[in-house]
Amino acid sequence: MNAVKNTPLFNVYNAGSIQKKSCYQVVLVRYYTKLSLIRCLSSNQSLLLRSLYQGVMSSKKIESSKAPEPVGLYPHARQVGNLLFLSGVGPRERGTKKIPGVELDDQGNILSYDIEEQCHSVFNNVRTIVEESASSWDKVVDVTVFLTNMKDDFKTYNRIYAEYFADNQPCRTTIEIKSLPTPIAIELKVIATI
Repeated sequence: MNAVKNTPLFNVYNAGSIQKKSCYQVVLVRYYTKLSLIRCLSSNQSLLLRSLYQGVMSSKKIESSKAPEPVGLYPHARQVGNLLFLSGVGPRERGTKKIPGVELDDQGNILSYDIEEQCHSVFNNVRTIVEESASSWDKVVDVTVFLTNMKDDFKTYNRIYAEYFADNQPCRTTIEIKSLPTPIAIELKVIATI
């Protein structure tokens, strides 16, 4: 491929030279890690560009040494290009099954919980992973929040969320779900830039 123009946001390639045709010009628009292909391509050209894209957009697994251990076979985060995708993060503490603000009975059922304490803990866990991944809190761009009791917990959670994201206001979605894998009331899924 012969580069025609190369700037941080636009990479323009003469894809016609790939198959010794001059009728195609491919424009790859790069915004963070998204590439938009402008113009129809032959299947061989698409395959070549897909391979190029996959090589440029390699994925790096990130394991935090300070955040609570995952409860399954998944990393704390994964970096793809200059985006950081966090796995679901809860309020547990590293090295223990202790969940701040949760009181359990002998069978592991929730007797009571403090959503405020869980919120502070989950936001701190997210911050830990983001910072250990060479990013920062102000680079968080999207937050998905899972609550197990929207009616009772939303007001408290929303107030605490506003404290943590007063300066940086990422996109946010809050969803109520029936339960989470451990006896927690909140979990966050986050995307940040690097």
